[in-house]
Amino acid sequence: MKVTILDYGAGNVPSVERALQRIRAESVRTSSPECISSADALLLPGVGHYAALVRALDEKKLRAPLIDAIHRGVPFLGICLGLQVLFKSSEEASELRGLSLLPGIVSALPPNVKLPHMGWNQLERKCESSLLAGIDSGAHFYFAHSYAALDTSGSAAATCSHGAEFVAVIEQKNIHAVQFHPEKSGDAGARLLRNFLRLAA
Repeated sequence: MKVTILDYGAGNVPSVERALQRIRAESVRTSSPECISSADALLLPGVGHYAALVRALDEKKLRAPLIDAIHRGVPFLGICLGLQVLFKSSEEASELRGLSLLPGIVSALPPNVKLPHMGWNQLERKCESSLLAGIDSGAHFYFAHSYAALDTSGSAAATCSHGAEFVAVIEQKNIHAVQFHPEKSGDAGARLLRNFLRLAA
């Protein structure tokens, strides 16, 4: 199984590649619409500003082939901004349209806590999760964000809390996404990546 990493200029692409290498997974970077259309599995990493991701997807003409691939059932894993862009929009750049694969918007975390939410935190599982299979319920994952999907009523397989409860893990058919960074989350993150590869195979 070769994972196609969408390389739109995100700074965490090399660390995602190294994490996949450590679990002996083959990956390829691409910013080509044609490569997205022929991918066996897709991974969209992301750090930084929501606007940079959305504009890059549109400038590189990656939006339509990405949406088409996901609609066709190609296994997809979004990381951090790669989760947030699945929704209609984000308050971080409300003038820009997300992929609209999930309803709702991404909102700012409450200002009464330290922002960004950076460091280790635990999840609260909401249902049986294939991505979290074999991972201890007390495991910690590494977060780095100031915005999140705060409506946890429909899409969350697991949530986390930092000033408010927010979506931390999404599993809907072939769509998988996490707000944290598995590539920075040690053994638990490695297990999650292996779980995704198993689901994608």
